[in-house]
Amino acid sequence: MLLTASNLQRSYGTLPVLRDINLSIAPGEIVSIVGASGAGKSTLLHILGTLDRPDAGEVRIANQNVFALNDNQLARFRNEKIGFVFQFNNLLPEFTALENVCLPGFIAGKPEREVRQRAGALLKTLGLSDRANHFPSQMSGGEQQRTAVARALINQPAVVFADEPSGNLDSHNAEDLHKLFFQLRNDFGQTFIIVTHNEILADLADRKIVIRDGVIN
Repeated sequence: MLLTASNLQRSYGTLPVLRDINLSIAPGEIVSIVGASGAGKSTLLHILGTLDRPDAGEVRIANQNVFALNDNQLARFRNEKIGFVFQFNNLLPEFTALENVCLPGFIAGKPEREVRQRAGALLKTLGLSDRANHFPSQMSGGEQQRTAVARALINQPAVVFADEPSGNLDSHNAEDLHKLFFQLRNDFGQTFIIVTHNEILADLADRKIVIRDGVIN
Protein backbone atom coordinates (compact mmCIF):
# COMPACT_ATOMS: atom_id res chain seq x y z
CA MET A 1 0.00 0.00 0.00
CA LEU A 2 1.12 3.54 -0.70
CA LEU A 3 -0.54 5.00 2.41
CA THR A 4 -1.82 3.38 5.58
CA ALA A 5 -3.36 4.99 8.63
CA SER A 6 -3.74 3.02 11.84
CA ASN A 7 -5.84 3.88 14.90
CA LEU A 8 -5.82 7.63 14.29
CA GLN A 9 -7.31 9.77 17.03
CA ARG A 10 -7.60 13.54 17.23
CA SER A 11 -9.43 15.78 19.69
CA TYR A 12 -9.68 19.52 20.11
CA GLY A 13 -9.96 20.15 23.81
CA THR A 14 -12.58 17.71 25.07
CA LEU A 15 -14.18 17.32 21.62
CA PRO A 16 -13.18 14.09 19.82
CA VAL A 17 -12.93 14.77 16.07
CA LEU A 18 -11.36 11.51 14.82
CA ARG A 19 -11.87 8.22 16.62
CA ASP A 20 -9.84 5.14 15.75
CA ILE A 21 -9.51 5.76 11.99
CA ASN A 22 -8.00 2.94 9.92
CA LEU A 23 -7.59 3.04 6.15
CA SER A 24 -5.23 2.15 3.32
CA ILE A 25 -4.71 3.67 -0.12
CA ALA A 26 -3.18 1.83 -3.08
CA PRO A 27 -0.85 3.45 -5.63
CA GLY A 28 -2.79 5.07 -8.48
CA GLU A 29 -6.06 5.05 -6.55
CA ILE A 30 -8.45 8.00 -6.52
CA VAL A 31 -10.28 8.11 -3.19
CA SER A 32 -12.95 10.60 -2.15
CA ILE A 33 -13.69 11.47 1.47
CA VAL A 34 -17.19 12.75 2.17
CA GLY A 35 -19.28 13.67 5.18
CA ALA A 36 -21.28 16.45 6.73
CA SER A 37 -19.60 19.63 7.92
CA GLY A 38 -17.85 18.91 11.20
CA ALA A 39 -17.65 15.17 10.55
CA GLY A 40 -13.85 15.24 10.64
CA LYS A 41 -12.97 14.86 6.95
CA SER A 42 -10.74 17.91 6.66
CA THR A 43 -9.02 17.03 9.94
CA LEU A 44 -8.34 13.57 8.53
CA LEU A 45 -6.99 15.04 5.29
CA HIS A 46 -4.67 17.38 7.19
CA ILE A 47 -3.31 14.52 9.29
CA LEU A 48 -2.86 12.19 6.30
CA GLY A 49 -1.13 15.08 4.52
CA THR A 50 1.14 15.68 7.56
CA LEU A 51 -0.14 19.24 8.06
CA ASP A 52 -1.35 18.24 11.53
CA ARG A 53 -0.26 15.52 13.95
CA PRO A 54 -2.69 13.05 15.52
CA ASP A 55 -3.06 12.58 19.26
CA ALA A 56 -2.53 8.84 18.68
CA GLY A 57 -2.01 6.48 15.79
CA GLU A 58 0.34 6.11 12.85
CA VAL A 59 0.48 7.20 9.21
CA ARG A 60 2.86 5.56 6.75
CA ILE A 61 3.43 7.02 3.29
CA ALA A 62 5.77 5.28 0.85
CA ASN A 63 6.97 3.06 3.72
CA GLN A 64 7.85 6.06 5.92
CA ASN A 65 6.32 6.43 9.38
CA VAL A 66 5.79 10.15 8.87
CA PHE A 67 5.17 11.17 12.49
CA ALA A 68 8.42 9.56 13.58
CA LEU A 69 10.12 12.46 11.77
CA ASN A 70 10.96 15.73 13.50
CA ASP A 71 9.40 18.94 12.18
CA ASN A 72 12.24 19.78 9.78
CA GLN A 73 12.41 16.24 8.42
CA LEU A 74 8.64 16.18 8.05
CA ALA A 75 8.62 19.48 6.16
CA ARG A 76 11.19 18.09 3.71
CA PHE A 77 9.25 14.84 3.30
CA ARG A 78 6.04 16.81 2.70
CA ASN A 79 7.67 18.96 0.03
CA GLU A 80 9.17 16.00 -1.80
CA LYS A 81 6.46 13.34 -1.46
CA ILE A 82 3.13 15.15 -1.07
CA GLY A 83 1.21 17.58 -3.27
CA PHE A 84 -1.72 19.76 -2.22
CA VAL A 85 -4.63 21.37 -4.05
CA PHE A 86 -6.93 23.56 -1.97
CA GLN A 87 -10.33 25.15 -2.63
CA PHE A 88 -8.67 28.56 -2.92
CA ASN A 89 -5.67 27.97 -5.12
CA ASN A 90 -3.21 29.88 -2.89
CA LEU A 91 -1.17 31.06 -5.88
CA LEU A 92 1.22 33.89 -5.06
CA PRO A 93 -0.08 36.95 -6.95
CA GLU A 94 3.36 38.46 -7.57
CA PHE A 95 4.59 35.39 -9.48
CA THR A 96 3.65 34.12 -12.92
CA ALA A 97 1.98 30.75 -13.45
CA LEU A 98 5.34 29.20 -14.34
CA GLU A 99 7.04 30.70 -11.28
CA ASN A 100 4.23 29.50 -8.98
CA VAL A 101 4.57 25.97 -10.32
CA CYS A 102 8.36 26.07 -9.88
CA LEU A 103 8.36 27.12 -6.23
CA PRO A 104 8.17 23.67 -4.55
CA GLY A 105 10.96 22.46 -6.84
CA PHE A 106 13.17 25.38 -5.88
CA ILE A 107 12.41 24.80 -2.19
CA ALA A 108 13.50 21.18 -2.67
CA GLY A 109 16.84 22.44 -3.97
CA LYS A 110 16.47 20.96 -7.44
CA PRO A 111 18.41 22.49 -10.37
CA GLU A 112 16.64 25.57 -11.73
CA ARG A 113 16.79 24.45 -15.36
CA GLU A 114 15.32 21.04 -14.51
CA VAL A 115 12.52 22.59 -12.47
CA ARG A 116 11.62 25.13 -15.15
CA GLN A 117 11.55 22.44 -17.83
CA ARG A 118 9.25 20.21 -15.79
CA ALA A 119 7.01 23.16 -14.89
CA GLY A 120 6.69 24.05 -18.55
CA ALA A 121 5.89 20.45 -19.46
CA LEU A 122 3.22 20.25 -16.74
CA LEU A 123 1.61 23.49 -17.87
CA LYS A 124 1.55 22.12 -21.42
CA THR A 125 -0.06 18.87 -20.25
CA LEU A 126 -2.70 20.89 -18.40
CA GLY A 127 -3.39 23.11 -21.41
CA LEU A 128 -1.77 26.20 -19.94
CA SER A 129 1.28 26.79 -22.14
CA ASP A 130 -0.13 30.14 -23.28
CA ARG A 131 -0.62 31.20 -19.67
CA ALA A 132 2.89 30.39 -18.40
CA ASN A 133 3.92 34.03 -18.15
CA HIS A 134 0.59 35.34 -16.91
CA PHE A 135 -0.03 36.37 -13.32
CA PRO A 136 -2.92 34.78 -11.39
CA SER A 137 -5.00 37.95 -11.76
CA GLN A 138 -4.78 37.50 -15.54
CA MET A 139 -6.18 33.95 -15.47
CA SER A 140 -9.66 32.51 -15.02
CA GLY A 141 -10.60 30.55 -11.92
CA GLY A 142 -10.28 27.27 -13.80
CA GLU A 143 -6.85 28.23 -15.14
CA GLN A 144 -5.70 29.22 -11.66
CA GLN A 145 -6.80 25.88 -10.21
CA ARG A 146 -5.08 23.92 -13.00
CA THR A 147 -1.93 25.93 -12.25
CA ALA A 148 -2.30 24.86 -8.61
CA VAL A 149 -2.55 21.23 -9.77
CA ALA A 150 0.66 21.64 -11.78
CA ARG A 151 2.36 23.08 -8.70
CA ALA A 152 1.19 20.06 -6.67
CA LEU A 153 2.80 17.74 -9.24
CA ILE A 154 6.14 19.51 -9.74
CA ASN A 155 8.12 17.27 -7.35
CA GLN A 156 6.48 14.07 -8.65
CA PRO A 157 4.75 13.40 -5.31
CA ALA A 158 3.70 9.97 -4.12
CA VAL A 159 0.21 11.32 -3.39
CA VAL A 160 -1.81 14.49 -3.97
CA PHE A 161 -4.33 15.65 -1.36
CA ALA A 162 -7.15 17.89 -2.55
CA ASP A 163 -9.43 19.74 -0.12
CA GLU A 164 -12.67 20.85 -1.86
CA PRO A 165 -10.67 21.45 -5.08
CA SER A 166 -13.71 22.39 -7.18
CA GLY A 167 -15.60 24.19 -4.42
CA ASN A 168 -14.72 27.63 -5.80
CA LEU A 169 -15.39 26.80 -9.47
CA ASP A 170 -18.47 26.96 -11.67
CA SER A 171 -19.94 23.67 -12.87
CA HIS A 172 -18.09 23.67 -16.20
CA ASN A 173 -14.67 24.29 -14.68
CA ALA A 174 -15.43 21.83 -11.87
CA GLU A 175 -16.19 19.11 -14.42
CA ASP A 176 -12.96 19.89 -16.30
CA LEU A 177 -10.97 19.66 -13.06
CA HIS A 178 -12.55 16.33 -12.17
CA LYS A 179 -11.65 14.93 -15.60
CA LEU A 180 -8.11 16.22 -15.12
CA PHE A 181 -7.59 14.14 -11.96
CA PHE A 182 -8.48 10.98 -13.86
CA GLN A 183 -6.34 11.97 -16.84
CA LEU A 184 -3.36 12.44 -14.52
CA ARG A 185 -4.01 9.08 -12.87
CA ASN A 186 -4.21 7.38 -16.26
CA ASP A 187 -1.16 9.17 -17.71
CA PHE A 188 1.14 9.20 -14.67
CA GLY A 189 -0.34 6.72 -12.18
CA GLN A 190 -0.94 9.62 -9.79
CA THR A 191 -2.71 8.90 -6.50
CA PHE A 192 -5.35 11.37 -5.29
CA ILE A 193 -7.17 11.66 -1.97
CA ILE A 194 -9.97 14.20 -2.28
CA VAL A 195 -12.23 15.76 0.35
CA THR A 196 -15.32 17.02 -1.45
CA HIS A 197 -18.95 18.00 -1.09
CA ASN A 198 -19.35 17.50 -4.85
CA GLU A 199 -21.40 14.32 -5.17
CA ILE A 200 -20.48 13.81 -8.83
CA LEU A 201 -16.75 13.88 -8.08
CA ALA A 202 -17.21 11.72 -4.99
CA ASP A 203 -19.07 9.06 -6.95
CA LEU A 204 -16.53 9.10 -9.81
CA ALA A 205 -13.72 8.09 -7.45
CA ASP A 206 -12.49 4.51 -7.29
CA ARG A 207 -13.61 4.44 -3.67
CA LYS A 208 -15.72 6.72 -1.49
CA ILE A 209 -14.98 6.95 2.23
CA VAL A 210 -17.81 8.32 4.36
CA ILE A 211 -16.96 9.89 7.72
CA ARG A 212 -19.66 10.41 10.32
CA ASP A 213 -18.98 11.67 13.84
CA GLY A 214 -15.25 11.04 13.49
CA VAL A 215 -15.43 7.43 12.33
CA ILE A 216 -15.45 5.77 8.93
CA ASN A 217 -18.84 4.28 8.08
